[in-house]
Amino acid sequence: MIFVFLDLVDIDLVAGLILISAMCTALIAGISFHEFSHAYVADSLGDGLPRRMGRVTLNPMAHLDPTGTILMLLMGFGWGKPVPINPNATRHPERALWMTAAAGPVSNFLVAAVAGLPLKLDIVPWLPPFNVGVINFLIRGNWTLEEYAGLYLSSIVLFSLILGVFNLIPIAPLDGFKVAVGLLPRDLGRSFAQLEPYGPVILLVLIVTPILTGGQFGILFEVMRPIINELAHLFAGINGDAYS
Repeated sequence: MIFVFLDLVDIDLVAGLILISAMCTALIAGISFHEFSHAYVADSLGDGLPRRMGRVTLNPMAHLDPTGTILMLLMGFGWGKPVPINPNATRHPERALWMTAAAGPVSNFLVAAVAGLPLKLDIVPWLPPFNVGVINFLIRGNWTLEEYAGLYLSSIVLFSLILGVFNLIPIAPLDGFKVAVGLLPRDLGRSFAQLEPYGPVILLVLIVTPILTGGQFGILFEVMRPIINELAHLFAGINGDAYS
């Protein structure tokens, strides 16, 4: 994905740099705010572990995970460095578990809502970075300032939504797994928690399947797409597919 944007630098320097800067903004701000939100909520609930580990900060260097960042650049979804938490240090451990886990994706949706406001108000146009028509328009050039701003904000909205939705999938080690464990009835939650050791393998299979099949089969993206579309409609007023 990033390689397409790098190629665009030779075609339209400004548009290419805007696409890359939008991706980097979404990654750095999104992941940093995501992990900070985990730490902040845990700290607010009485868990002092994140603060002792230096994670109650917006400094990106404390939160960026090399593998998760590379995957976000290459494939459009990824994760940050997990925030260590100790729900048992709080008054209500089960509630603290799901609230702390949910804080990360919610923060990404907040970023998408803020960036999407000018789009929803029709101040700038929706120009998603993965759309073929947008790429061809880049090649032709002659962009206005409003279109450059629309491209930048559309990219931030889309990357933020992808990051938030991906992390809400109920598969370990993603946030959605802890949210599910915390919200399910106690016995069912404990049974579901026993699946945690298998989560990384399941997630890896889901991630590499589109690569191995040449993009012909990718259940992970197909599950995420309709949710992202609905959220794009809510936050940025987009009708139809957010990628088109």
